[in-house]
Amino acid sequence: MTAIQSDALILHAHAPALVGDDDRPLGVVHAMERGMPGLRLGWAIVDKGELVSVPEDEVRGAARASNGDFLLLCNADEDHLVALTRREVPGGLCPGGKTQFFIYADWPMDASGLAAASDVLEGVAERARSYWAHLTPRSVTKHIWDQTSHTPGGPQTSPRGLPMLKRPWEIRSPDIPGHMGWLNYWSAATARAIGFPDPARDAELLSRSRRTESGGWVVRLTDAPLDLDDPAHFQALLRAYERFPVIGGRAPE
Repeated sequence: MTAIQSDALILHAHAPALVGDDDRPLGVVHAMERGMPGLRLGWAIVDKGELVSVPEDEVRGAARASNGDFLLLCNADEDHLVALTRREVPGGLCPGGKTQFFIYADWPMDASGLAAASDVLEGVAERARSYWAHLTPRSVTKHIWDQTSHTPGGPQTSPRGLPMLKRPWEIRSPDIPGHMGWLNYWSAATARAIGFPDPARDAELLSRSRRTESGGWVVRLTDAPLDLDDPAHFQALLRAYERFPVIGGRAPE
C-alpha cells in the first residue's frame, strides 16, 4: 500500500513546537475524523508501505515511530485513502529559527474530499494552533517547490512565471506564510502580519473567506480547486502574491 495518490488534496499546517504533554497531536487526529464523517485513522503505513492496525490507545496517544516522527496514520481504504502524519521540524530549518510542529495530510480530490476540504483545513489548523496552513491540489504543490529560490541572485520568477520565494529559514517570522495555496488558513497573528483584510483591497477574497473561532481566517483563492492551466486561476494566484508581498519573505525588511 502507498499513501501517494495522483489526484489528491494536500494539507500542510505549520504550528508552534510541541511542549511537554501537549495534546495537539491527538487534537489533530480528532479534527480530521470530525471533518470527514465516518473516517477512522486506525492504521499505520510503515516500512515498504506495509499496512498495520494500530491499537486504539496508541492512535489516541499519538504514538511516535521509532525515528521519533509520528506514525503515518490512515483509514486503510485503498479506494479512498486518507493519510495523516505529524513531525517536529528543527528551528534551523524554520522561519525565525523557531522549531515547528508540522502536519501533513492527503486525501482524494473527489466529491466527498472536496466537500470536507474547508472544514478539515480549519479544524486541523485551529486544533494545532497553526500560524498558517493551506490545502492545495497535488498537481499545484510541485510548482510551489519550483518557486523556492535556492541560490542568492537567482531567477525572479519560476518556470511557470510565479514569483520566487525565500527558503523557510530565510523568512523572519513564523507568522509569515511561505507561500499561497488554494485554501489558506491564516491565524489572527498571520493575518495582521500580511495586512489582511483590507476592505478596500480584499473584497474579492473576502467574498470567499470566513472567520474562525480563534479570530483567524480561511481564505479560498478560487471557487474551484486551483488549476494553474486555467488562465483565470493563474491570474488569481498572481494577484494574491502582488497583494501580499510579505508572503514568501519577498517584502523588503
